[in-house]
Amino acid sequence: MRIAYFLPPNIAAPIETVTTGTPVVPYKCVIFFHVFCIAFTQNFTKAGEQEAARCDTKAQLKNPVQLSPQEISLKVRPGLPITFNVSFKRVEGYPVDLYYLMDLSYSMKDDLANVKKLGESLFQALKEITEHAQIGFGAFVDKTVLPYTNTNKEKLLKPCDEEEADQQCQAAFGYRHVLSMTPSEKEFRNKVKDQYISGNLDSPEGSLDAMMQAAVCGDKIGWRNSSTRLIVLTTDAGFHMAGDGKLAGILEPNDEQCHMEGNLYIKSSEMDYPSVGQLAAQFKKHNIQPIFAVTNNMEAVYQQLSNMIPKSEVGVLSSDSGNIVQLIKDAYNRLSSKVTVTHDNLPDDVSVVYKPICKHPQPSDNEGICDNVSVGEEISFEVTVTARSCMERKSFTIRPLGIKDTLTVTLSTNCECECEVDETNHVHCREKGRVSCGICRCNDGYVGQFCECAIGDKDERSLRASCQRQNGTECENRGDCVCGRCQCHRTEQGSYFHGDFCECDDENCERFQNKLCGGNGKCNCGTCECNKDYEGSACQCKKSLEGCRTLNGSECFGRGTCKCNRCECKEGYQRPRCETCLGCPDPCLTKLNCIECLGFQSGPFEKNCSEACGKSIFATVVDQFTFSDKLCHLKDSQSCWVDFKLKQLVGEDNYKAEILKQRDCPKPPDITAIIGGSIAGVALIGLLILMLIKLLIHLNDLKEFKKFENEKKKSRWAEVRYRGSHHSQHAQQAQDFFMFYSTT
Repeated sequence: MRIAYFLPPNIAAPIETVTTGTPVVPYKCVIFFHVFCIAFTQNFTKAGEQEAARCDTKAQLKNPVQLSPQEISLKVRPGLPITFNVSFKRVEGYPVDLYYLMDLSYSMKDDLANVKKLGESLFQALKEITEHAQIGFGAFVDKTVLPYTNTNKEKLLKPCDEEEADQQCQAAFGYRHVLSMTPSEKEFRNKVKDQYISGNLDSPEGSLDAMMQAAVCGDKIGWRNSSTRLIVLTTDAGFHMAGDGKLAGILEPNDEQCHMEGNLYIKSSEMDYPSVGQLAAQFKKHNIQPIFAVTNNMEAVYQQLSNMIPKSEVGVLSSDSGNIVQLIKDAYNRLSSKVTVTHDNLPDDVSVVYKPICKHPQPSDNEGICDNVSVGEEISFEVTVTARSCMERKSFTIRPLGIKDTLTVTLSTNCECECEVDETNHVHCREKGRVSCGICRCNDGYVGQFCECAIGDKDERSLRASCQRQNGTECENRGDCVCGRCQCHRTEQGSYFHGDFCECDDENCERFQNKLCGGNGKCNCGTCECNKDYEGSACQCKKSLEGCRTLNGSECFGRGTCKCNRCECKEGYQRPRCETCLGCPDPCLTKLNCIECLGFQSGPFEKNCSEACGKSIFATVVDQFTFSDKLCHLKDSQSCWVDFKLKQLVGEDNYKAEILKQRDCPKPPDITAIIGGSIAGVALIGLLILMLIKLLIHLNDLKEFKKFENEKKKSRWAEVRYRGSHHSQHAQQAQDFFMFYSTT
C-alpha cells in the first residue's frame, strides 16, 4: 500500500511518499493546509460517512508499520516446502485504545468509588506508554429477567439493598455503553462520576454479553483502525456463558452481532450468552486483547478463561480496586512484549510452520511465539509453507495477534512440466535417448538413468522384475532400476536409501528425546544399533544391571533378561525381579512324583528317578524343616501323606527340596478280626434263619388250632345225642387229638 501526502498547489513543496508494499494509484481530493489524503481505496468510507474521512493529519496517517513484508506471492511445487522470513519490530509509542468495562453489581460499590477518582492516574499511566492514548467506559450487571434479576417493578427500578435508603442506585440493566473512546481526561472523569451502583440476584454476571458487544460494536465504541485495543474487565464474580440462558427460557443463540440502541444492549433478554469460543473468535477478528482485573477469589476462574482466549491476561484486584492502574500497566507490558504470529483462512492442503528467531522463543504447534520482546527490538519468524495439491492463486493471511498489521500470502503451484528438449540422442543420455524435464527417455533397447544399459537379447520386463520385491514396486519407489539392479536415491536429509530393493533408510528409526536412536547409536535399515554402553529400542538406556540384581547376586533370578536396567520377565513371572509366578502351575503338584522317588524310592519315577528329577530338584530327607517356604501336604502313589517344602532357586525349573522322613501311611487290615467277624456273621445269620423257621411253624399250628376249634363248635349239637352211647368214643378222640398235638 502507498500513502501519499498532498500539499495545496500554491505551496511549493515536494510530495512526500511512504511506501509499505505494492503501490496503488493515489486519490486526488480537495484539502486544506496540513491535511493529507489517504491513497485511493474503493468503498473506504462507511455508509453515511463524509468523503473527508479519507483525509487526516500527517501525524495520524503516518502510523508505524511493525510487520514486514505485508504482501508476498509464492509459486511452489506440490509437496516441496518453501521458506521465507517475516520480521516484526515493536515500535515505541504505538496508539492505545483502552475500554474500561466495569461490573456495577452491588458488591462493587467500594470499587466504583475508587474508579471515579483514578481518571488522572489512569491517563498518566497511559501517557507513559504512548502519546496517542484514548479511553472509553462501559458497565454491565446481568440480564433483567428471572432468575438473574428480581423482576418486581420496584426492584427493577431500584435493585440495590433497601437498608441504605439514601444511596443512589440505577435501574437494573444488562450492558450499557457509557463513553466512546476519548483522549480527554475531563470527559472520562465526568462520565464515570455520573455512574451509580445497580444490582441483581445471582452471583455470576453478564460479563460475556458486555465483552461481545464491546468487541463487535466498533463504530459505537470508537476503536481506531491502527491501535492496540484493550478491554479491561473489572469484576468480583464469575460469568454466565452459552446455555445458561435456558434457565430464563432464552433459547436463541448469540448471533455475534451488534445490538446497541441508545447505548444499551437491547437483545439482552432475547439472546443467550455467547460461548467462550465465540468471544475468542471476535477478539481475534477485531484485534482486541482483554485484561481480566478480578478479585483474589475469582483468579483461578478467569485464569482458565484466559487460557482459552489468546492474548489475554489476568490480574488480581485489591479489595477496593486501588491497584487497578498498576495492574493495567503490568498486564499491558506482558501482552505487548509477547508476539504471537498465526494465520487465518488457510486453504485446504496447505500447511504452515513457524520457527521464531529471537532471544526468547516459545514452543507452539501452529504458531510462532517470541516472549519478552522489548521496544525497538526487531525479531523474525522463519515461515515454511507446503502445498500438497495443485491450486491457483489461493490467499491466506499471517498476522501478529492483537495487532492490525497483516501479511497477505498468495499461493500458486507449478504442476506443469515445460522443459521438453527436442534434441534426440542427447549427450546427457549417452546419445541413446532424449531429455524430457531433465530425465532421459531412452531409445528402444536401452534402459537406465542415462540410457547406459543395453538390454540386448534380454527382455526389459524381466530386468525390471529383478528390481521388484513381492509387492511389485520397483525399487520401492526409492531408486532406479539400472540393468536389473536398483540404484538408490538420496533421502531428504542427504543420505542414501540402501538394500537390494532400496528398502532401507537410516533416518526412520525410533527416536528418544527427539534424537534419532537417542543420540547413542546409529540407525541401520529402521533399527537402532546402539553404542557399546547403551541399549533399548531407541538406545535410550545406559547399560546397567543394578536394577535387576537380586539378593543372591543373580540377574532377575534367571527368569528374565535385564533391559534398560529393568527385568523383562518370562511369561507369568512378575516384576520387579521375576521372583514369583502368578500364572504358573503349583510346583507342589508338578514335583510330587519326583519327591516320592527321591525321598522314598517309590512312585512312577522309581526306576528312572535320577534321570527324570536329578537335574531339576536337589532333595534332602530331614526330620525337621530348616527353611520357611510353602508347606506341601499331598498323597503319593501309595496313598501316604507326604510333607515337603520347595524353594525355587535361580532359573525356572530349579528347586531345593526338604522331605519329611516320616510319611503318614494307612495301617494294613487285621486278618483275625476279619475271619472271626465272618464266622460270627455266619452263625448269627443261621440262628436268625432257625428262629424264622420256628416262627413260621408256630404260626401254622395256631392256624390249625383255630380250625379245630371251629370244627368242635359245629359238632357240639350232637353232643347230647351221643353223650351216652358214644361217650367213650369221644373221649378216645379227644385223647387222640391231644396226643397228636403234643407229638407235633
